[in-house]
Amino acid sequence: MVRLAADLPRDLPAAVFVVHHFPANSVSALPSILSRAGPLPAVHAVHDQEIAPGRIYVAPPDRHMLIVENRVHLSRGPRENGHRPAVDPLFRTAAREFGPRVIGVLLSGSLDDGTVGLMAVKRHKGLTVVQDPGEALYPAMAQSAMERVGIDLVLPVQEIAQLLTRLGREPVALHEGKTAMLPEEEEVQDPAESGTAAIADGPLPGPPTALTCPDCGGAIWEQIEGELVRYRCHVGHAYTVDSMVGAHAALVETALWTAVRALEEKAQLSRRLAERSRGRGLDRLAQRYAEAVQSAELGSSSIRHLLLNGTADPVTTDGREQAGERAEWGAQVSSAERR
Repeated sequence: MVRLAADLPRDLPAAVFVVHHFPANSVSALPSILSRAGPLPAVHAVHDQEIAPGRIYVAPPDRHMLIVENRVHLSRGPRENGHRPAVDPLFRTAAREFGPRVIGVLLSGSLDDGTVGLMAVKRHKGLTVVQDPGEALYPAMAQSAMERVGIDLVLPVQEIAQLLTRLGREPVALHEGKTAMLPEEEEVQDPAESGTAAIADGPLPGPPTALTCPDCGGAIWEQIEGELVRYRCHVGHAYTVDSMVGAHAALVETALWTAVRALEEKAQLSRRLAERSRGRGLDRLAQRYAEAVQSAELGSSSIRHLLLNGTADPVTTDGREQAGERAEWGAQVSSAERR
């Protein structure tokens, strides 16, 4: 984005909106960086401010940036693809308000945020542009859009700046007739601003699934638009396929680390109880607690090995699996359960 800002002219007759995936509690210096890089002043967007040409508006951390009529709206609405701000709500609301006057641009980025938004831009007769994946540091966002949307132009950053400069000075041919909308574009407010009310107003478009929302645990509906499969829960959290897989992978990792913590706490507690039982002469009870210690430690070790190495099979220094140790652990667990 810094390279793009550097090549834009001071008299650009259009506004530029930038969404970057900042952590919620971070402090963003991006407006200062972009202002120093090129001639256009860059600022964090302010809720309900009027849009002016020749400025760069940056979404602040933990706020979706939306376009409503000729103003900027900021929202702490549901995350999309695990992000707030996310670029899809910006593209979606800009396309709904300004149609063919919108140029949607995706630069370097991971996973597939922006694909749904560019689909909305294209449906409303706007222009869709992505950075050449061969030039991008992280090409996944551009590649996802290219595979699923039918992008109009794939360009290096320098040529994107030239394109924006040229098109910003050309008149836009307005298209007559109603544009087919994505389901969320038919709502009075975008889900990123208001969430959804599926519980009160009825189910979301598309069939329900057995999946649950990685953000809130709510029910998930599936929506299929051409080559694109999307998921949204009844409070508004939204995911594309790649982001859904990534979010559930993060949930699995969290659950496994929670299991490691619980097993290690169990081992520590059982160790203390074993010591106290021995001190009171309760040798049989102490032995049961000692077996519980060993069982918990072996379980914790296996899960930790899975997290760190991708396999639950610890190996010895000469590369052989500790099959005997795993079998012993299983026998100990069965013994403890019988007692």
